[in-house]
Amino acid sequence: MLPENSPENFLEQPLTHSTLYPALFKQIQVINSGSAKTIAGTIPLAAGDVVDVLVDRDRQVQIVQDPSQIPENTNIIERSGILLGTGAVDLHSTSGEPGHESRETIAELVQAAKNGGFAKVGILPHTQPAIDDIAALEFWRNVQQKYGAVLQPWGAITKGLEGKQLTDMAELAPSVIGFTDSKPLANLLLVRRAMEYLQPLGKPIALFPQNLELASGGVIREGKWSLQYGMTGYPAAAETSALAALIELVRLTKAPTHFLRLSTAQSVELIAQAKNDGLPVTASTTWLHLCHCDRDLDTYDPNLRLNPPLGSESDRLALIAGIKSGAIDSIAIDHTPCAYEEKVVPFEVAPVGAIGLELAIPILWQNLVTTELLTANELWQALSINPAKCLGMSVPQLSTLFDPNYHWLVSDQEIASTSKNSSYMGRSLIGKVVS
Repeated sequence: MLPENSPENFLEQPLTHSTLYPALFKQIQVINSGSAKTIAGTIPLAAGDVVDVLVDRDRQVQIVQDPSQIPENTNIIERSGILLGTGAVDLHSTSGEPGHESRETIAELVQAAKNGGFAKVGILPHTQPAIDDIAALEFWRNVQQKYGAVLQPWGAITKGLEGKQLTDMAELAPSVIGFTDSKPLANLLLVRRAMEYLQPLGKPIALFPQNLELASGGVIREGKWSLQYGMTGYPAAAETSALAALIELVRLTKAPTHFLRLSTAQSVELIAQAKNDGLPVTASTTWLHLCHCDRDLDTYDPNLRLNPPLGSESDRLALIAGIKSGAIDSIAIDHTPCAYEEKVVPFEVAPVGAIGLELAIPILWQNLVTTELLTANELWQALSINPAKCLGMSVPQLSTLFDPNYHWLVSDQEIASTSKNSSYMGRSLIGKVVS
């Protein structure tokens, strides 16, 4: 007879505890439509379907249709509310390795992605060396041979990410998911040439709209809270003026373009209008811009120092509304590991970025789904279906098991990355990815 774990016993052990697995999770509701792995192959499932899910010792998921397929010594978990969704896809994050292994290794990054429910993670090209030639891509081929295709590199638009000379994009295209410099490009003629060059290659270009002169020195959205906190303000126009100009280049070239790190209400309007005009544009914001606003910088926490800076509460709500309407396609994690000593400095001189792969889904759920700002399906659309479409890749299988009611403490032991640069360290959270 198979042992049974009560909900109470289940909660005594962390979800990552090896003794829990293999485990059969009973009566799991499917969040969104997709295909799921079974012992015999794959089956299609629809949102709202209820299934039994087997998680093996490697935390791999498959649907059980016949009780005889359950291995011996499998723990039976009957706990209400656990959900199954397609694997999440992160459009862009930073890898510490190569170049900054002390911040985070490839092994840690892969584990963080798996712990957080991410089947694919787009890796920005600002590694050392930059992903700007075939030689640099050899490292990522070796990574994929060892760890599978979890980490997917972006290719650089310009050599050395210097914004001066285009890379050989035709040579890089077969091995990358698209092209970006992961930072603003000021030379619009260069951007136009890149768009034209990419047209026949079938790869998207991803642009970070920011006017560097207007943005210079800004660490918080310009307005009431920048004045109250005594910080240098970043005007919304630093983003929207650049975005408007780049949209005009899309209108000129008709090149499929993704706009990343959007943070203002007016940007949502500009993207919505561009889509209404039939332009081939997609857009994303980051999870922290959906969960925080400029008012939250009262503690001067350097882990909330972002680029672009956090916007106003009205910006945050406009971004959420943009996801609901479809103007904003996706939520990116923009996971950025930083060493402890790099962040233990005054807010205005701290490096930008925070880790997030293991934290984003539960925190987004609590901030957006529990508050009924988004439905579960809308959140998953922005975390899985849409980012896959933006990258022209197939949607991952139903493989992310999420318990929205699980209580846990964000501790060093729970976070795979060497870097712990998150404002959520030491805090209790509700909701955790099981696999």
